[in-house]
Amino acid sequence: MKLGAFSVSLSVKDIHVSKAFYEKLGYKVLGGDIAQNWLIMKNENSIIGLFQGMFEKNILTFNPGWNENAENLDSFTDVRELQKQLKEQGIKILSEADESGEGPAHFTIEDPDGNPILVDQHR
Repeated sequence: MKLGAFSVSLSVKDIHVSKAFYEKLGYKVLGGDIAQNWLIMKNENSIIGLFQGMFEKNILTFNPGWNENAENLDSFTDVRELQKQLKEQGIKILSEADESGEGPAHFTIEDPDGNPILVDQHR
């Protein structure tokens, strides 16, 4: 199963303080909008998202169709197909992508310990 680029989305209290901290660890801003309280930061192949006031827990995030530089992949498994495969394996889908749609969509699941997992396709 190809899930796409992986990142950890962190729920932060103060995005400016968090940005400064991760910059000291060598991360650079890859995308996002600090005025909207979210940034995507990268250090080599390590990607983190900083999100202030958007969700309660940290989230494991996968982006089908993208590599770790947010560049389109030539070939990828659509988010709706991934959702279908997980359902067939008995994974409970917490929020579902519209299976009749196409293009950008997302779904969420949780691992056995309650850690949220977001599969978020942007194309």
